[in-house]
Amino acid sequence: MSVSIHSTPPFFSHPHPSLFQMIEYGTNTIGESLTVFEPVTIGFPSRDYIGRADHPGTVIGAGVTLRSGTILYADVTLGDRCNTGHNVLIREKTTIGKQTSVGTGTIIEGNCTIGSHVSIQSMAFIPTHTTIGDHVFIGPHVTLTNDRYPPSGKPRLEGPVIEDYAAIGAAAIILPGVTIGSGAAVAAGSVVTHDVPAGMMAVGSPARIKPLPEEMKRG
Repeated sequence: MSVSIHSTPPFFSHPHPSLFQMIEYGTNTIGESLTVFEPVTIGFPSRDYIGRADHPGTVIGAGVTLRSGTILYADVTLGDRCNTGHNVLIREKTTIGKQTSVGTGTIIEGNCTIGSHVSIQSMAFIPTHTTIGDHVFIGPHVTLTNDRYPPSGKPRLEGPVIEDYAAIGAAAIILPGVTIGSGAAVAAGSVVTHDVPAGMMAVGSPARIKPLPEEMKRG
C-alpha cells in the first residue's frame, strides 16, 4: 500500500503553508487551485484495495476546497469547484459533479452518483446505491436508506433516486427505492415511504402527497 504525506505542493493554496498536511493513498489526480485545511485524507483504500502496493486513488477537479477531517476513499471523483465541510466521509465508487457542496459531518457511503450544483447540508446520511440529480437540496440531518428489511444483506440494497431540482427538508427520512421526482419537495421531518411525483410535495409521517406551493417551485 502506497502512502504519502504532502506538504505545500505549489498548486495548493492554504492560509498557513507551513502547517499544511494531506495524507495520500494510491495514485491520485489533483486539479489546479486545490485548497486544503489540514488534516485531509484522499485515496483511502476500500476493502478491495487493502494490502495492495498501489491502487487507484481519488480524482479531484480544479478549484476544490477540502476542510479539515475530510476523508475521500479510492475511486471517488469530485468535480470542479466542489467543497466539503469538516469531517466529511465519502466512500468508494462515488462520483460527484461540479460545484456541489457537502456539509459538515455528512456521510456518503459509496457507490453513489451525485450531480452538479447540489447542496448537501450538515449531518446528512446518504447510503450506497443512491442517485442524486442536479440542483438538488438536501437539508441537515436528512437520512436516506437502502435496506427495506434490515439486515437483508447487500444484494438487496436499493438506494433512493432524487431527481433534478428536488428539495428535501431537514431531518426527513427517505425509505429504500423511493424516487423523489423532478422539482418535488419533502417537508422537514417527513417519512417518505412511496414515490413523490414530479412537482409535488410530501408532508408528514408517513408522508402524504400534496400540491407544491407556487413559491416553492424550482427548475
